[in-house]
Amino acid sequence: MPGKKKGPQVGSGGNRRRGLAGKGPTPPAEMRKGHAKQRAAQAKARRAQTRPQRGKGTSELVVGRNSVVEALREGVPANALYVQQFIDNDERVREAVRVAGERGGIRLVEAPRPELDRMTNGLNHQGVVLQVPPYEYAHPEDLANAAFDDGEDPLIVALDGVTDPRNLGAVVRSVSAFGGHGVVVPERRAAGMTAGAWKTSAGTAARTPVARATNLTRALEGYQKAGLTVIGLAADGEVELGDVAALDGPLVVVVGSEGKGLSRLVGETCDLRVRIPMPGGAESLNAGVAAGVVLYEAARRRA
Repeated sequence: MPGKKKGPQVGSGGNRRRGLAGKGPTPPAEMRKGHAKQRAAQAKARRAQTRPQRGKGTSELVVGRNSVVEALREGVPANALYVQQFIDNDERVREAVRVAGERGGIRLVEAPRPELDRMTNGLNHQGVVLQVPPYEYAHPEDLANAAFDDGEDPLIVALDGVTDPRNLGAVVRSVSAFGGHGVVVPERRAAGMTAGAWKTSAGTAARTPVARATNLTRALEGYQKAGLTVIGLAADGEVELGDVAALDGPLVVVVGSEGKGLSRLVGETCDLRVRIPMPGGAESLNAGVAAGVVLYEAARRRA
């Protein structure tokens, strides 16, 4: 057998020694690259970043040439107008660009069609997309406090289970017309201040605050503690509108949905359940019309 070669040999440079050293405790699965739990944690974080915050609205897109032009005409707040590259500039597109430029504060963005398709999830945008920023809701207490600060008795409308944004817009318009101080909507299962609500309000949403309540029943109880009378509109209410003495004082008018009316808990919370006399025999009124009738009578009493 050949003997071993004597003399200096190439060493490991200490690599073997370092390789034998411990690398510390094993990191948790969520921190190990490629681990299923790490992928799940990253996905959860991404969802949290895109999930709307409680009490705040989310951005909305108005798509289509007619819809965009109508929204801009009605003063719906917007922060960007996207126009497709190389689009056929018909009269509606030119008007949208012109109105957006005149209003100021609206970015004009030229974008390729694939980008607009991605933004709108494939809706028929016709090459024009208007981005509406999140609506800044007030707190229910703010409405009453603002009225008291001005030396006035609060006049507030609360909506219970109203899911049509057009009804919300109509109520906002009536509140503004009859000197009310704002509208309260529940955070869940209710219409919010979308572009449709803005359009129906005919611009009055810019000066009439809308508050969002996490729990409508608790919000009504808070108003009662502050000295406001809470009346709920119901077809089988025990008191007719004309006999309600509280209309000229601090007041909250609760309007339910046309189909279901007031929910049980909200109805039980009200100080009075009031019916609107309808000699014509109609079974019910939609929320916008019902609120308008009561607000008119309250404004007449106050005058």
